[in-house]
Amino acid sequence: MRFHWSIPGSGVRDPLRGAKDRTLVNPVEDIDAQLDLCRLADEGGIDSLLLPTGFQRADPIALATYFGGATKRVRFMAAIRPGTISPTLLVTQVNTVAAVTGGRVSVNVVAGHNSTEMRYYGDFLSHDERFQRSDEFWTICHALWRADGPVDFTGSLLQVEGARVNTPFLGEHGRTRPELYFGGSSELAADMAVKHGDCLLRLGDTPAKIAPGIQRVLAAGKEAGLLFSVIVRPTRAEAIEWGHAMIERAGEEGRAVQDRFREQSKESVGFASTYSLGYDKSDWPEPFLWTGLIPYMGPLGLALTGTPDDIVAGLMAYRRIGVTQFLFHGRPDLETLPYFCQEVLPRVRAREHELELV
Repeated sequence: MRFHWSIPGSGVRDPLRGAKDRTLVNPVEDIDAQLDLCRLADEGGIDSLLLPTGFQRADPIALATYFGGATKRVRFMAAIRPGTISPTLLVTQVNTVAAVTGGRVSVNVVAGHNSTEMRYYGDFLSHDERFQRSDEFWTICHALWRADGPVDFTGSLLQVEGARVNTPFLGEHGRTRPELYFGGSSELAADMAVKHGDCLLRLGDTPAKIAPGIQRVLAAGKEAGLLFSVIVRPTRAEAIEWGHAMIERAGEEGRAVQDRFREQSKESVGFASTYSLGYDKSDWPEPFLWTGLIPYMGPLGLALTGTPDDIVAGLMAYRRIGVTQFLFHGRPDLETLPYFCQEVLPRVRAREHELELV
């Protein structure tokens, strides 16, 4: 299994990610602490660090270049919205980051969960149209990465003539293009992952609910990954206590923020289903899975919660249905990431080794 971590724009020391109005977030206010998190991930065995995109985020390509120069091993997963950049320029940027970081860059493809925000960038397409454009966008990018010569493409939403990029992608282990992680929980997102990507990266849920939604992706030879928060403490009681302390700190202000965001993002299949999970009668759909933060911190508040052994039990439950990659949000990140690397990751590797011997 591979483990990734998301770098927050709201502060790596702040556990209340999602409870703060996004218009108040300064994503570079703690840039030095973000770099500290990158170094901890570099030393601890995290596979890659997600650099999200959005108006409340710093530019992910610039951050990948900056953080990459200060680390040695960890990769950087730059989030890209095809509606905000041309495919030729994107390939040039990613290839350049690969050249200066030893190939340590991948791409998280997000179509955009919120039409209102997409209009900030001059993008007025509908949800389904954005996926159609994504299909055309990545068709062009793949042709450029294959170095097919001058690329001509005419689609219904995108067109290039004679496109070429002289900067090659110099990836690890001879890769000629970056790994592509397609984000989303809809059938359209799965279609994109199957056709263009390496991994479908979707919001978490119980193993029983995740399994049917990833079978087509796995059958196509692609991987499936899940997004969760992580609340891990030496004892289960401490983990639960910390979770409820975060709810108390977020308070009605956090709930109001999420009520507004839920309305703004209702076209997102994954966000809608996860919000619904947060308002179910039970806070514990699985012994390792807690929904209590969702009304206060949003869909990314769905949390693997408990002791290191509890977290491992949950990870192995997902592994049994074919999930091989995980993207985590720490609560808070600067404390949770090193504890995960020290206490959870060795247990996972030991379990994997045991399975190999069976």
